[in-house]
Amino acid sequence: MQLHAAIVGPGFVGRAHLEALRRLGIPVQGMLASTPERSKAAAESLHLPHAYQSLEELVEDQSVQLVHLCTPNNLHFAEASQLLRAGKHVLCEKPLALDSRESATLVSLLKDTGLVGAVTYNLRYYPLCQEARALVQGGAIGQVKLIHGSFLQDWLLFPTDWNWRLDAKLGGELRAVSDIGTHWLDLVAWLTSSKVSELCADLATVLPTRHRPKGRVETFQKAGTGETVEVMISTDDYASVLLHFENEARGVMTVSQVSPGRKARLWFEIDGSEGSLAFDSESPNHLWIGRRDRACEVLPKDPALQHPESRGYAAYPGGHPEGYPDTFVQLFKDVYGYVAAGDLRAPRTFPTFETGHEELVLCEAIAESAQNRRWVSVGA
Repeated sequence: MQLHAAIVGPGFVGRAHLEALRRLGIPVQGMLASTPERSKAAAESLHLPHAYQSLEELVEDQSVQLVHLCTPNNLHFAEASQLLRAGKHVLCEKPLALDSRESATLVSLLKDTGLVGAVTYNLRYYPLCQEARALVQGGAIGQVKLIHGSFLQDWLLFPTDWNWRLDAKLGGELRAVSDIGTHWLDLVAWLTSSKVSELCADLATVLPTRHRPKGRVETFQKAGTGETVEVMISTDDYASVLLHFENEARGVMTVSQVSPGRKARLWFEIDGSEGSLAFDSESPNHLWIGRRDRACEVLPKDPALQHPESRGYAAYPGGHPEGYPDTFVQLFKDVYGYVAAGDLRAPRTFPTFETGHEELVLCEAIAESAQNRRWVSVGA
C-alpha cells in the first residue's frame, strides 16, 4: 500500500520531516503554511506539487492519508482534531497539545476513529539509543538504580534571540521543559520501561526581558538588527528536576536553552547494579558502557555489533556515522510501515498520542512542583 503525505508548517522541523519522507520514497503531495502566499512560496522552493490554501482544502484531499503537523504548539489540538475527524492519520510534533485536557481529548478521539496518531519523539531512534534499550531490557547492566542527564542548548542565550516558543500563548506555559525536557524524559522512560512516579522541580527564567523583532525569525536563526520591542518573558529558560521512577530508581534531569556552546546536547547515564550506559547526542555514534570489575567499553555504531532488536535502526555499516536527520527517517519508517501493514489493532512500537499525553501530565506536575516548591506525585 503506497501512502501519501502532506506537511503543515514549512519551518525548520517541517523541512526535516520532508527530507526524511523523501529518503523513504514516500510521496509528499503538498505543503500548508500560515497564509496562501507562504504556502505557495514554500511549495515552489521545496519542489512540491501543491500549495494548500487552507486546512480545509488539505482535509478534502483524498490522495493524502497521513498529515505531519509541524506548527506552533497552540495549533496542534485544533489541527489534529479536524484531521482525525476527516479520517487522516496524524504525526504531530511535540508537545502534542498545550495541556493534558487537550491531549486527553485527542487520545479519546483517536480511539473513536481507530486511526494512527504518532508524536515526534524521534531521539529514541538513534541507533545506539535503540541498542541501549536492548542492553537494559536484556539485563546487561542489572537492576536500574540511577537515571541522570541533561539536554542543553544555547540558541536563546542572548536577550536579542527570539522565537515563537518564547510566547506562552503560542508555545505553552513551559518552554525548555516542554520543548527539550520532554524529549529526555520520554527517552529515559522508554529505555528503562519505567515511568516517573513523583518529582521535585526548580524552574528559572534566566532572561525575564527580551527584545522581540518586528519581523519573522525562523527557528535556530539569528535575529536581524532591525527594530525590536521589549517584552517580559514568563517561560522557563532552565529547569532541574529530581525524579523517582516506578522501578524505584532515582534520577535528575537538567535542561537549558541558555548554556553557551551547547548547541543541542542530550546526554543520559543509566547506572545499574552491574554496569552503566551513557550516551551523548553530540557524539551519537558511540555508547559508553561502564563496569567496576573490568575495563569500560565504548561501543561504536555498527549493526554487526548490535543486538538484533536494534540492528534494523542502523541504516549504514560501521564507520559510517548516523545522526539527527536519520532519527526522523527511522521513526517515519516505523509509523508508515505500521499503517501500510493494515492491522491498526497491533501493538505500536513508536511514540503515540498516549505518549504525548503522558508527557503533558509530566509537564503539569513539573509546573505544579516548581510553583509550590514541593514534591508532586505524577498524575495525582
